[in-house]
Amino acid sequence: MATASTLRARQARESVVIRFAGDSGDGMQVTGSRFTVETALAGNDLTTFPDFPAEIRAPAGTTFGVSAFQIQFGARDVMTPGDAVDVLVAMNPAALKVDVKDLRRGGTVLVDTGAFTERNLTKAGFAANPLEDGSLAPYQVLKFDITRLTTEAVKPFGLSSREAHRCRNMWALGLMLWMYGRDRQATIEWLRRKFADRPELAQANVAAVNAGHAFGETAEMSEHLVGYTVPSAPAEPGRYRTVSGTEALAWGLLAGMRGAGLEKMIFAGYPITPASLLLHTLANLKAYGVVTFQAEDEIAAIGAAIGAAYSGSLGVTSSSGPGIALKTEMLGLAIATELPIVVIDSQRAGPSTGMPTKAEQSDLFQAVHGRNADAPLAVIAAATAVDCFEVAIEAVRIATTYMTPVIVLSDAYLAHAAEPWRLPEAAALPRFPVRFRTDPTGFHPFVRDPATLARAWAVPGTPGLEHRIGGLEKDYDTGHISYDPDNHARMTQTRAAKIAGIANGIPPQQVSLGDDHGAVAVVGWGSTYGAIHRAVSEARDEGGDVSHIHLRYLNPFPRNLGELLARFEHILVPEMNAGQLVQLLRAAYLVPAQGLSKVAGKPFKVSEIVQAIEATLRSPHPRSPSPHRGEGARG
Repeated sequence: MATASTLRARQARESVVIRFAGDSGDGMQVTGSRFTVETALAGNDLTTFPDFPAEIRAPAGTTFGVSAFQIQFGARDVMTPGDAVDVLVAMNPAALKVDVKDLRRGGTVLVDTGAFTERNLTKAGFAANPLEDGSLAPYQVLKFDITRLTTEAVKPFGLSSREAHRCRNMWALGLMLWMYGRDRQATIEWLRRKFADRPELAQANVAAVNAGHAFGETAEMSEHLVGYTVPSAPAEPGRYRTVSGTEALAWGLLAGMRGAGLEKMIFAGYPITPASLLLHTLANLKAYGVVTFQAEDEIAAIGAAIGAAYSGSLGVTSSSGPGIALKTEMLGLAIATELPIVVIDSQRAGPSTGMPTKAEQSDLFQAVHGRNADAPLAVIAAATAVDCFEVAIEAVRIATTYMTPVIVLSDAYLAHAAEPWRLPEAAALPRFPVRFRTDPTGFHPFVRDPATLARAWAVPGTPGLEHRIGGLEKDYDTGHISYDPDNHARMTQTRAAKIAGIANGIPPQQVSLGDDHGAVAVVGWGSTYGAIHRAVSEARDEGGDVSHIHLRYLNPFPRNLGELLARFEHILVPEMNAGQLVQLLRAAYLVPAQGLSKVAGKPFKVSEIVQAIEATLRSPHPRSPSPHRGEGARG
């Protein structure tokens, strides 16, 4: 039995980045998710990044079939899934081939030697076995025959060879839980629930987890393995759970429905990656007044949402970039009829089908300007997985207050990413009850609220309020169809003024980090929040005069944004696109904003933004006169 003198002392770490990688059928997303749960229960702050191929089942053992799950957890505020990987768990040669480039020098790589067969090495494109040719010398390599060890652990349960092989991920999980001092009880209970109808599978997977954990305990007495401790992160008192951006959006929409005093939400969607998860999540909320409808196509889905809004319910639809393009004509109908619907856009890499499971921010132009005619609507964006909850509530508030469609921009990263969330008190959630028109005196469909310019919301069937609305232009004073040019101009200007007026009902733009003036403002939107915030923090620690401004409201912009930007010498705009927000800022405020674009289908690394900040700080003031111009040229 091990004694205190034989056990090696665990090494302390403030934060750790782990990536689980393997074939699409190796269960890496499940492994990462279970490690995430146990880590959250241990009290660490965390952020995750699932990364998987678009194919349902890519050819086994190939590099384009690699599925990975990355998590950064620590004793401090964790805002990104991490730049460099500390520990790579590579379940086959293809996973090693694809992911080892992100492993930091001196980092640890754990491999299943049982998967490093000649056939698998060839599929992955290795000319020689990397476990033997010295190419992994910069790293600490842990080589275990996980396949054999798992098979031995599950042998008593009579599984087939294939079923036994599929337990390898649980063995690897058990070892990593030991390595970082995580508990495994929640995972064991989850396995028993998951395989309740196949007790032998439940017992085998539990045995695999325990075997991996026991292997670590045994190896702790040798020099083969080192255990680590990561203290829990400070947290405000309250009840916490891990939440993905998709879950937060679903619950936020429900909270928004309740805040508006509506009894029913109609969610109509068509399956598309990565937006389909929202349909799946909302389908489980029927008991709370949520009706889900899987339509035959994208156009039918938004049509159903518009119909729901016309009938007095909250109408919601969701898609990704290609589907939003298909919904565009019906979005114009919602603008013309001035009905409150919420459209969730989970952005992905394009154009066309592009890379369905990879993240981009390339739909901003489409959201703000992507319709025929002058047809403005409200556009807001979520910054983090937790922020998705508040943004969804805000979308419902804007939609019902101003009687307009609202587009919420999320993306593939936020849809899958998870982080700890302190559950809010229900009584503290926003309330903005709608007021349906019931008095027929002086009614016509476009009677407007003088403060918001929102038209009246009259539920069909209300006595005396019978009306029709549609895509043809209507008379401002009567609601009848009109082709009068002056009336069309008046209606166009009124609809635009209504959207512009939303700026009067949203908070002034604040600085997320730093001063409200200075040398450099790093301006972001959406899921770049964590990387920008950490980069600005690091730059400020080094003495850099830099601040972070993050935009939730993208149309209209906050009313003080132009004044705020004018207080900075340089404006740097990191985006996961070819430069869209930077163009909108230049057009709106004539500021010399500079873009930092990334279109790799993956989030920014903190180091990439730090380097851009340092370069910007070294550059001359963009508003300074040229040395070849006279003093009279100053403006």
